[in-house]
Amino acid sequence: MTSLHADEAFLGHYQLSHDPFAPRVPGFKFFPAQRKPVLGQLHHLARYSQLLLVVTGPQGSGKTLLRQALVASTNKQSVQSVVVSARGAGDAAGVLRQVAQALNVAQAEIGAILAQVVQLALTGQEVYLLVDDAEQLDESALEALLALAAGAPEGRPHVFLFGESSLIAALDQLSTEEERFHVIELQPYAEEETREYLAQRLEGAGQGIELFSADQISDIHESSDGWPGNINQVARDAMIEAMIASRSAVKRPSMGFNMPKKHVLAISAVVVVAVAAAWLMPGRSKAPTTGAPASEQAQLPLGQTPTPNANGSPSVEFAGSSQPMPLPLVGQSQPVMRGPLAEAAGGITEGDDGVPVEGSSAVPPTVTTTAPPAGAVAGPAPTPAARPTPAPTQVATAKPTPAPKPVEKPAAAKPAAAAKPAEKPVTVAKAAGGSWYAGQAPGNYVVQILGTSSEATAQNFVKEQGGEYRYFKKVLNGKPLYVITYGNFTSRDAAVSAIKSLPAKVQAGKPWPRTVASVQQELATTR
Repeated sequence: MTSLHADEAFLGHYQLSHDPFAPRVPGFKFFPAQRKPVLGQLHHLARYSQLLLVVTGPQGSGKTLLRQALVASTNKQSVQSVVVSARGAGDAAGVLRQVAQALNVAQAEIGAILAQVVQLALTGQEVYLLVDDAEQLDESALEALLALAAGAPEGRPHVFLFGESSLIAALDQLSTEEERFHVIELQPYAEEETREYLAQRLEGAGQGIELFSADQISDIHESSDGWPGNINQVARDAMIEAMIASRSAVKRPSMGFNMPKKHVLAISAVVVVAVAAAWLMPGRSKAPTTGAPASEQAQLPLGQTPTPNANGSPSVEFAGSSQPMPLPLVGQSQPVMRGPLAEAAGGITEGDDGVPVEGSSAVPPTVTTTAPPAGAVAGPAPTPAARPTPAPTQVATAKPTPAPKPVEKPAAAKPAAAAKPAEKPVTVAKAAGGSWYAGQAPGNYVVQILGTSSEATAQNFVKEQGGEYRYFKKVLNGKPLYVITYGNFTSRDAAVSAIKSLPAKVQAGKPWPRTVASVQQELATTR
């Protein structure tokens, strides 16, 4: 897939009021059992601790949602919340400017801001200073926030930093002598919490958890490592893959080849006329019921005078004409099948080499001719002794042997050969990434970029990006899925840092880190 964004087709297919797995859904709040104590702990530490509070977790772990819940659960009359974003303004000047503007302070300086905090404390109001994307703060900004958290004897703001784990190392370098901050690390969801999260997301969009089977929920939890942001991406991928598969099944033609409708109708008309003509042909009711088998009749050499059978009926019959119908040459045991009728014979079963499989509809019926009209010359008077000895190649008495190959026609003799390349993608997929992943350390990390049901799309993406991009094949909901990854990293932090350096259009797909062990497990399952 080149795009995994929910559009009108996606919403219409599942009858959704909105994209249930969008990063920001207004009004959506989900707090599993493990997150509720974290929220209570933040309120408790804000009241009784004088340390700067740090909440860490990987990208998509729910830090922003927790920050929103913290603001929403405070008493608005006694707490003034100031939310600052470090994205694009990660230095001290940028952070202090945002804080001063929110508190109506003329000077963006630490002293002026603390003076305003003290004035608010005298009126019974506390200040909560909450910083999103705190991992993007530089050293000067962290120093300024630590100074604000220390405050003055008369009052101080409660500072909360929400960022990735790399933030801890930066704070450690600035707090070597004393404890100046407290860290709360978020934990991923358990599988049951993942199910509850999916259910609440879908219910908000007008659907229910029944859109996913139990196995799908387990796969989503395993692939996402239980982090909400990754759950959103993997769940959306699974729904879109299922939508594409269902639409492909509806659009797939029932015939084994594509032919314009007008050609099919024309061929059908020819077949109907031919059948009608055979039924209306003169003398049909006088066709002999005894004599040489029809297959034996078909073996007479071209131009040879037919010999009557024991009952006096001619072995070769005529259809209102003095000339016999064309018969195969000697040695050609296959009956002749005319071009238009042969092309219209859909559903022919053939082996890998293009030879019709014995017993399939590809073997055409035996040609049977009709009796001559009354008065037609049928040949010399019948003599019982003149009955010919059956040819050794006749079909009626031949021992069961493999059907000989028909005479090949240029560009049309082996229709099944065109389907052979369909086996190639499996080999390409393994060669393109399977062996490489198997040879890497299970504890390493790669960055998952996207998944696609088209191997050509995966190949084109890897070819276009080059470098450390590669892909492997897995099976999702019984269908092949080609997963593109980037890099090979010894730690999760290194993989997270690499995501920030990816091109903007790649980052737009919300790439996420995953262990090599999880990839190896999927490859083993696929085999």
